[in-house]
Amino acid sequence: MKQSIQLRLGQNLTMTPQLQQAIRLLQLSSLELSSEIQEALESNPMLEIAEGDSEEGPANPQNDSNGEKEKASAQENLATTDTDKAMQQTDIPDDLPVDTAWDDIYETGTYQSSGAANAEFSQREFEINSDDEQDLHDHLSWQMNMTPFSETDTTIATAIIDAVGEDGYLESSTEDLFESLQKDLPELELDEVEAVLRQVQNFDPPGVASRNLGECMLMQLRQLDPATPWREQAIHVVAEHLDLLAAHDYTQLMRRMKLAETDMQQVIALIRSLNPRPGSHLSSQRTEYIVPDVYVRKYKGVWRVELNPDVAPKLRINSLYASMIRRADNSEDNNFLKDNLQEARWLLKSLQSRNETLLKVATCIVEHQRGFLEHGEEAMKALVLHDVAEAVEMHESTISRVTTRKYMHTPRGIFELKYFFSSHVSTASGGECSSTAIRALIKKLVAAEEPKKPLSDNKIASLLEQQGINVARRTVAKYREAMSIPPSNERKRLM
Repeated sequence: MKQSIQLRLGQNLTMTPQLQQAIRLLQLSSLELSSEIQEALESNPMLEIAEGDSEEGPANPQNDSNGEKEKASAQENLATTDTDKAMQQTDIPDDLPVDTAWDDIYETGTYQSSGAANAEFSQREFEINSDDEQDLHDHLSWQMNMTPFSETDTTIATAIIDAVGEDGYLESSTEDLFESLQKDLPELELDEVEAVLRQVQNFDPPGVASRNLGECMLMQLRQLDPATPWREQAIHVVAEHLDLLAAHDYTQLMRRMKLAETDMQQVIALIRSLNPRPGSHLSSQRTEYIVPDVYVRKYKGVWRVELNPDVAPKLRINSLYASMIRRADNSEDNNFLKDNLQEARWLLKSLQSRNETLLKVATCIVEHQRGFLEHGEEAMKALVLHDVAEAVEMHESTISRVTTRKYMHTPRGIFELKYFFSSHVSTASGGECSSTAIRALIKKLVAAEEPKKPLSDNKIASLLEQQGINVARRTVAKYREAMSIPPSNERKRLM
């Protein structure tokens, strides 16, 4: 093969380190952003918190006299970019070559790239989210230690507790537990496992370590006060006619129980007061707290959008260190200051760009979804990423990044920005209706239906058609299942 040199011209997409940093900051959640800023403050001496500036919460609209002051207040919440004259007089370039990294050009001390930073953030997030709440197994083990078990019974009880799932049900049969324990306890008998299981089933919460739903409800009913009205009838229904109750065959159930309709309603109400998942309130899942990125308030009939200043502290350049930089000095200390100054400038610019983009997108969403803020989910309009991208003149990928894991605090609650996006369904008048609004209407119709004659999917579709919304039966079924609403035959009730 003959070797030769050829010259080719081509175009390809490249990103500078500044653009990479801006994109990464844009998609961080509020907790991740706070961690990123804290790491930058600890590693970069050029950055400092603007302690002299006001750290108050979002401005109260009642203190503003007009819309211009509102706009100025929102702008004040953006990250402070206090650049000193000394910083402007340096010969630091405004941009870096494409396809380069921070460490290729600058030695920035202990400030880490996204990989190590994200690893440390995950560890710190785990430590923050760790709490002292007991899970179900800890709660059962504590009760086991307080019970006067023998050494053998303690071993059996430990195996039983380990076999209890998060919902409180025993996930292994007594035969399987017996076989697994025979290795350590060769003289063990199946009756001993059954006896210890009955003792564990008396632990709190009521119904724990049950093998099925019927046994769970029976244990809870038997632990009620014997003077509880309709207790015996409820025990009989669960023990003998649970299949009829599950099938909502109330006519046959009343005939078997020889009870009037009003009496049967009382029995069913008592059964419904039981907890079908006794371990749910002692789940091992940690509580996750949401910090809103944007506040939405109504002032004089106009909806105002403000960034949450508590998400990230205001930063600025340390003027003392910036003034120490000398133009013609190439010493190690001076180069270190230059490198950190450039990195600080880019970080501040990226933070400001992130806040401006978030505020612009949130404002566009609020303008489009005023009906939701005024009247609720039923007034939600169809909205897709392309609509917002055109309005703010950005790419759809940017809108997707800025709306992921970002939350908006509204008078109707806290919602992720993604919540306000939904597909559309054509109406009879030629318009569009949001799928979120259709779900809300279905939920409203189901909530107002007669318990004895619940609405079928066909009936819901016809009711929606009367309101000008053309939805097929299968679409209604899909939305109903997405909201965890059972079908009509399972919603039938006596009361």
